[in-house]
Amino acid sequence: MPSTTRHTLNRQRRLTQTLPKPKAPEPKTPEPKASATKAPDAGQAKQAARTTRPRPGKHPAHPKTLAALCLLTLLLGSFAGWAHAEKRGLTNDTATRNTALTDPARTSEVKGAAGKAVNALFSYDYANPSTEEKAAATYLTGKAVAQHRTLLAPVLARAKTQKTVVTTTVTDSAVERIDGDRARVLVYADQSSTSTAAKQKAAANYAGAMLAVDLVHQDGRWLVSAIDTFTG
Repeated sequence: MPSTTRHTLNRQRRLTQTLPKPKAPEPKTPEPKASATKAPDAGQAKQAARTTRPRPGKHPAHPKTLAALCLLTLLLGSFAGWAHAEKRGLTNDTATRNTALTDPARTSEVKGAAGKAVNALFSYDYANPSTEEKAAATYLTGKAVAQHRTLLAPVLARAKTQKTVVTTTVTDSAVERIDGDRARVLVYADQSSTSTAAKQKAAANYAGAMLAVDLVHQDGRWLVSAIDTFTG
């Protein structure tokens, strides 16, 4: 019997070793506690909306008021534009037809013609007086013929005795307006006058000149029809 008992004990020991060991229980994660703040109900939302509305006296402009203001602005703007147009039409009807800034090619043509005419008309050489006569016949028309003669008279009176040579060079010009076949140009020029008389030492005087010339387009070319002088 002792051997049987030993055999039984050994068998129980082996069975105990082969059985899986029980696993340790896993720690439980604590569940988050419910927030103490509750979502506002519908009544609270309405109450909040009422408290955020603007107070009396601070209401935005009513749509009808905005429409009236916009209409008034449009009416005033339209009246101002109409009045300005009427005034411009009554005071200077030709201004609406001024193409000096809208037609670069025409403007450049007028500037070139004015500069060339002024250079020739106000330059004089006592040794070649026919040059002045040719310039007058080439570039002048209308009342500008008499105006040019008056302006050049003092030079012509002393030209033979003082042997005067006058050279005019246009330095800048600006087209004030072009209205069809008529134009007006402001011209800035430098003038030098030299006397070579035997009893006088050769000396040159320099001065600036500013002219306003009216031009008219005739027979395919621009002619000076009027001359206005300014102190330069």
